[in-house]
Amino acid sequence: MTSKVETLAKLYLQGESAEISEEAKNELCDWLMSEFQQLPINVQFSDYMRYETTQDMFADIEQGQLWESAESYDSAIYPNPFYGFAFLAIHDYDHYRTISDFSLEGEIIAYKLTAKRAPSLEIQKILYSEIVLKTATYLYLGHTPETKIIFP
Repeated sequence: MTSKVETLAKLYLQGESAEISEEAKNELCDWLMSEFQQLPINVQFSDYMRYETTQDMFADIEQGQLWESAESYDSAIYPNPFYGFAFLAIHDYDHYRTISDFSLEGEIIAYKLTAKRAPSLEIQKILYSEIVLKTATYLYLGHTPETKIIFP
């Protein structure tokens, strides 16, 4: 029997990269900037810091700060790495808001909260690819997959 992780990972791995319009990229970036500016914490860039557990991350958030690792900012849809940094901070804060972990189920819970605030269906689909499908692929492969946006 195929697991949910494997099914979603194969969608990501076998899927063709979606074409994202310039309008959608701009809408995504504008929305990310707005969401980032509303975060009630101090988000810090780090070359090496990576949370192994949500408990460690939540403890830092409780102290008013969050570290984001530099290793996963790149994406073809962002005009510069800051938007990837902002996306990770928003997403991690949604983990905190939903008290969800880094399992596939926890990522889906955090995704649902973020998706409710997304300005369009296309942005929801991008978020689904970035959060749910990419996480399933990471869990399936044991390492970060090549970054792409998939609309299954």
